[in-house]
Amino acid sequence: MRKIKDILRLRFAAELSIRQIHESTRTSVGAIQKLLAKAKKLGLSWPLPDEFDDHQLDQLFYPAADTRASSRFQIPEWPTIHQELKRKDMTKQLLWEEYVQQYPSRSYSYSQFCDRYRHWCGQQKRSMRQTHKVGEKCFVDYCGPTVPIIDATTGETRGAQVFVGVLGASNYTFAEATFTQSLPDWLGSHVRMFEFFGGCTELVIPDNLRSGVSKACRYDPDLNASYQQLAEHYQLAVVPARPYKPKDKSKAEVGVQIVERWILARLRHHSFFSLAELNQCIRSLLDELNQKPFKQLPGNRQEAFEQLDKPALRPLPKHPYRYVEIKRVKVNIDYHVQHQKHHYSVPHQYVGETLELHASDTLVTLYFRQRQVASHPRKHRPGTTTETAHMPQRHQKHQQWTPGRLKNWAKDIGPNVLLWVDAQLKSKQHPEQAYRVCLGLLSLSREYPVERLDAACKIANQGGLMRLKQIKSILKSNRDKLPDQLDLQVELSQDHENIRGPQNFH
Repeated sequence: MRKIKDILRLRFAAELSIRQIHESTRTSVGAIQKLLAKAKKLGLSWPLPDEFDDHQLDQLFYPAADTRASSRFQIPEWPTIHQELKRKDMTKQLLWEEYVQQYPSRSYSYSQFCDRYRHWCGQQKRSMRQTHKVGEKCFVDYCGPTVPIIDATTGETRGAQVFVGVLGASNYTFAEATFTQSLPDWLGSHVRMFEFFGGCTELVIPDNLRSGVSKACRYDPDLNASYQQLAEHYQLAVVPARPYKPKDKSKAEVGVQIVERWILARLRHHSFFSLAELNQCIRSLLDELNQKPFKQLPGNRQEAFEQLDKPALRPLPKHPYRYVEIKRVKVNIDYHVQHQKHHYSVPHQYVGETLELHASDTLVTLYFRQRQVASHPRKHRPGTTTETAHMPQRHQKHQQWTPGRLKNWAKDIGPNVLLWVDAQLKSKQHPEQAYRVCLGLLSLSREYPVERLDAACKIANQGGLMRLKQIKSILKSNRDKLPDQLDLQVELSQDHENIRGPQNFH
């Protein structure tokens, strides 16, 4: 570091000799003599003018000197080195060795290489810079502004949410619109984001959105069960940002800002009538955004993605994740659980227990302590789905009775029994209401011969007797054994000596 000001001050203000100046500044006597001769030639005195700074003095006394870094050293491409250090297992030592091989006689030592790289990093933005390894992290969030979508039939406007995902190393960006931030849309955007990237990262860093994080916590957040299932499907880890710490997901914050400026702002004058139309416009502008050159780094997001993140991404699973709604349900006393107004049976021994219900588009599966206990095809209408094996034994026997089975049994006993049973089934609003009385009649075949039971039913059918106790009375009184002619009513004469007239009554 040159000490021109000190030498001039000590000579002209302190009036020290050249030897005294030499001892004070540790500058050679010859250099001091040359500098003072130059000052005399330039007509300088002390104090110097205020506008003179060190750089101007250097140019004034040493106009031919190169005040920059020594030209005999080749300055490394610091932006390229900064990008290379984002690769996994990349070290400064390896990059320095490659630099030395390229410039063997004009290279810095390793210590100077590291020191100048730190100096270059310090000249960048004054904030804590996080180092993101390739293929390691993906940051996700939603934009603040929404995009209005007009219903062509009603004219009503509905705001669409814009999902943004950014890769940590390359800043490669994904964006799409959905109608809501609900769990199905949130997870669906993740699936489409991974398909856009062509692979998945090791970590996903979301905000504490309710759809993703059931309970936010700085140290131990609770993830939504469906979100955790998606993470298991893609073999990745979800690490939510700390509450009120936006710098934990700074990539997402910047990515959201860029999408708002370079995509949403350009669409502000457009009118959209469907979500597909909006996403088509977003995709075209997204390609343009990813090909936009960096300001301080070489290349663009697309090129950085091809070089850094893409080779390091994990391959996608064979089948994409399909949304499964997961919730806790309690088994009712009728050994059924309810999901969207439809009831599904479980083994009756789980009555009163709390199960975990997984509902996909086609299947409803129930788990008790991580063990599957029941599975049913998904029904999208109100009703009941019951599996016979889930019922208690006595319920199973009752469930086996049907109108057809009752009629077949009655037909085997006799035609009159069949007519009586059929009339009972038709007389009720629901056939099940007549099951018990029909079974009571048919069980009489164990006590009486089938001929007597059929004859009793014939008498009941002729007389319109619909009560079971009336048939039992016929059988007990042996009325069914009487000949048919005795059943005819006999006309009794009204003229009889035992019949008194009105004159006998006063």
